[in-house]
Amino acid sequence: MGRLFGTDGVRGIANTELSCELAMSIGRAVATVLENQSGYPLKILIGSDTRRSSDMLCASLISGICSVGSDARYLGTVTTPGLAYLTKRLRATAGIMVSASHNPGEYNGIKVFSSDGFKLPDELEERIEALISGNKPFPSPIGDSIGKVEVSVEEDHGEYLEYLRNSISLDLSGLKIAIDCSNGSASRSAPMMFTGSGAQVHILSAEPDGTNINKDCGSTHLEGLSRYVREHALDAGFAFDGDADRCLCVDSEGNEVDGDMIMAMCALDMKKNGTLKHDTVVGTVMTNYGFTEFCRENGINFIATKVGDKFVLEEMVLGDFVLGGEQSGHIIFREYATTGDGMLTALKVLSLMKRTNKPLRELASVMKKYPQEIINVKVSAEGKLRFFTDLSIKEAILSASERLANTGRVLVRPSGTEPFIRVMAEGSDSALISSVVKELAELITAVLK
Repeated sequence: MGRLFGTDGVRGIANTELSCELAMSIGRAVATVLENQSGYPLKILIGSDTRRSSDMLCASLISGICSVGSDARYLGTVTTPGLAYLTKRLRATAGIMVSASHNPGEYNGIKVFSSDGFKLPDELEERIEALISGNKPFPSPIGDSIGKVEVSVEEDHGEYLEYLRNSISLDLSGLKIAIDCSNGSASRSAPMMFTGSGAQVHILSAEPDGTNINKDCGSTHLEGLSRYVREHALDAGFAFDGDADRCLCVDSEGNEVDGDMIMAMCALDMKKNGTLKHDTVVGTVMTNYGFTEFCRENGINFIATKVGDKFVLEEMVLGDFVLGGEQSGHIIFREYATTGDGMLTALKVLSLMKRTNKPLRELASVMKKYPQEIINVKVSAEGKLRFFTDLSIKEAILSASERLANTGRVLVRPSGTEPFIRVMAEGSDSALISSVVKELAELITAVLK
């Protein structure tokens, strides 16, 4: 079996690649590995987004957990950062989130958080995978040694929302905003959160039907939000993904404000206020070059990690940094959260707008964004593996890098969660980077199809 856990847990098309049998095995393996480590019976929280398949997979996980003698507490629909917070707050041994984040509705995923609200380290993921793929039988307790299931009470969710409200101290009255819930986890919690903030709030895409999550809405489809903000003369719009651990914005003119720009405006404010620890921000290799220039011009250190908020957070913990994130909208405010939190990010941006009395467009202008183009080339699992060894692709990437020379850069990498090779180039010459990306994508398509 290939590596089961990617950069953001286990991911695949529900009921085929991610089957009930696999989910049950993951539940058993997680409980077994963590119980062996702790030496006592576990309580594991389970939550999900709004996909049709989430109930099915949650039931399978719970069955697996209880079958090896551990208890489960089912939270129902919850955001990923909400699950991470409640795992720590309720002193659970672990939390398991069923979600495929920004992926289309037919996908689903499973990601595991430890008792401190952080995603599991690679070493534990490898032990879980070894149990799943091995022939050693799982424990089979009987009678009162079988685990039991508790259904979460409403207060759990309310406690998380109250925690978020307390992360800012300002009344947001006077601001007019739109919130795009992506028909996902935030569909219930975001209206409760933002309508009590004092702002005039327009809620969009908050009617999940099990299949419409991320469909033409949310952080991966900003067009509708952008149009709505312009048509209704709002100050800003905020879009989450399916499990609400991402947030992207649009300003009053409908222009996108991505994760790099959010980090830039927050980093500058935090540095001025003396709260940016070590004057450092953590991003990834996909962070726009304009952010690197912004940091250099403002005396801020920048550290780039592999793509994935898990790796960003690991670096933040290692260096005791408090701000990090990704261009895609995973923004981590480590003083408040152990993972990206879309609603927290929106609150922080709104707080900055209110405190400074500046529009989002002006705040975002502290960073000049270099033209960047990305093409996702769909390949098979075998194609993703052959990408690492194909000489013609390596030579083409080297040639493209030489063409851009000092005016930009090229980055080609396999996605950690989807069947794609991502081809990215950025630089000052938009026509040149467009040509480079197109040529590389065509070659990869031909070689790895």
